Amino acid sequence: MTDPILPLPLQWAAHLARDRRRSVHTVRAYRATAERLTAFLRAHWGGTVDAAALARITAADLRAFLAARRAEGLGNASAARELSAVRGFLAFVVPAAATPRLRGPRVKTGVPRPISPDEALALAGQVADDAAEPWIGARDWAVLLLLYGAGLRIGEAIALPARVLPLGDTLVVTGKRDKTRVVPLLPQVRAAIEHYAAQVPWALSADAPLFRGAKGGALSPGMIRRAVQAARGGLGLGDRTTPHALRHSFATHLLGRGADLRALQELLGHASLSSTQVYTAVDAAHLLDVYRNAHPRA
Repeated sequence: MTDPILPLPLQWAAHLARDRRRSVHTVRAYRATAERLTAFLRAHWGGTVDAAALARITAADLRAFLAARRAEGLGNASAARELSAVRGFLAFVVPAAATPRLRGPRVKTGVPRPISPDEALALAGQVADDAAEPWIGARDWAVLLLLYGAGLRIGEAIALPARVLPLGDTLVVTGKRDKTRVVPLLPQVRAAIEHYAAQVPWALSADAPLFRGAKGGALSPGMIRRAVQAARGGLGLGDRTTPHALRHSFATHLLGRGADLRALQELLGHASLSSTQVYTAVDAAHLLDVYRNAHPRA
């Protein structure tokens, strides 16, 4: 139910955050899409854009909106996400009305490219070696090992509270939409986190973030991304070697060693098995690369 006092995009953002438990980044992006749509329609129709007006929106109106966005340089993948957000917004504002049928742009699904175990460890080691202080190097090493050794997303690792200490054989992780899962901790990963915790110059109270920035605040994911970007060039690793590539590598290497797809889905925290099935293609691509590089007649 909408509130006539708040603008419709703000109402939708509140619904996504409160009722759908979407992330801050998702809420911000979807709200921006709704604001762009209503602003476009205000100029396109030359009148007020309220729930009654949105109930009469046509496929031609949506095509005009997407055409305007494409003229601003929007690519296929971004246009598809924009259309998906628009559909969600319209369904929220006018749930009884049928959203006009409009086929989105074709999006070629990209296959994540993993890196080898040696490359993953070399990357984490280079980032740690490049750190300004020893405790920061220990922190970066621990964070990157969590991505590669436990399959965490960068946001999940950064969000860990200090109450996870002392560590056991498993770690409870809060993922997308506040869903929790239990992941096993390899001894090497546990040792890396404990080494960092022993060096960090701030008290790690239970409710405080485990991983701290240089000034004691919560560590920003951007700091880790920039550190990886700076380190990968010297190791001959490509632009697609990001912190998230370590999570891809975790999944691909487990699958290559015979891991069950359902078990991998649980470890990664995927809501749908289809999200995990992409790694079957990843593993095949990885094996083909190995074959081409090693076979004398490839």
